[in-house]
Amino acid sequence: MMLPWFKDERFPLYLAPMAGVTDRVFRSICKELGADVMVTEFVSSEGIIRRDDRTRKYTEFDDAQRPVGVQLFGADGERMAEAARKIIDWKRPDFIDLNFGCPVNKVVSKNGGSSLLRDCPVLAKVASAVVDGVGGQVPVTGKIRTGWDSATVNAVEVSKLLQDCGIAAITVHGRTRAQRYGGEADWEVIDACARAVAIPVIGNGDLATGADIERRRRETAVSGLMIGRAAMQNPWVFRDAKHYLATGEQPDPAPVEERWALVRRHCVEAVAWGRYGDERQTMMAMRSRLMAYSKGMPGGKRLRAALCQIESIAGLDELAAEYMEFHRQHNS
Repeated sequence: MMLPWFKDERFPLYLAPMAGVTDRVFRSICKELGADVMVTEFVSSEGIIRRDDRTRKYTEFDDAQRPVGVQLFGADGERMAEAARKIIDWKRPDFIDLNFGCPVNKVVSKNGGSSLLRDCPVLAKVASAVVDGVGGQVPVTGKIRTGWDSATVNAVEVSKLLQDCGIAAITVHGRTRAQRYGGEADWEVIDACARAVAIPVIGNGDLATGADIERRRRETAVSGLMIGRAAMQNPWVFRDAKHYLATGEQPDPAPVEERWALVRRHCVEAVAWGRYGDERQTMMAMRSRLMAYSKGMPGGKRLRAALCQIESIAGLDELAAEYMEFHRQHNS
């Protein structure tokens, strides 16, 4: 099933699914700043089947975010197919994405995520069951890593296998599970995957600037790119990348005033959404996000010390006013 966002030589930029980060509010922000395709935080197929309200929250999205996919993890293909059908009945995402790349222990220990890279027959069984189970209602895509470790790099083999199972596109994160998020992404393996299959391959890993994105587009056979951690501190990366692709010029970073306005908006919308609880609970849950936003800002170390104490929007406003005065004094 052809994904329309790849037609006419379009080159989409995806926002990577990141647990605790890419919720409905953050996806809306990134969409406005130029991200083309959204993927939700991964959700447990078992949680979906049990109709767990908390799990369901992870799958929420606004129509303005489309095209958007819901990412599932698990190791039982039939159960994952059942979960996929339930998600389609709830809101009909544009695609279902299968997580074969998550490196965290709580997922791997349940034979989910990247653990399936060690067991290709089970991986193929899961992929085929979900593709068959949704019956063409929506496309099914997959996300993998280059392998379990440096001795078992098998992304090309897995890519061919997934294509044979009816998977419509594959995202390849250029690290092994053993690397987690350390070391450098292996773009030679990503490129090899893209050249080995006829379906779109999306490259993921170490994409922080427009120059990074232009280079990978030019040097590899990928059909699109996925940006993850860089977007956490700089969601403007999508806007900047498109400007660079169009002009060859890297725009100036977003000014401090714009950064604070976005931080405040993110917090206000998160409080209004209520996924994390009341205002205090939400602001405490937002602290890690605020710390990420502060990276690269002048006086960031001092700022982060204050951000990790934030408990309210009023407290954030007070801190912003203090910071802007500090910024003016040091730039006058």
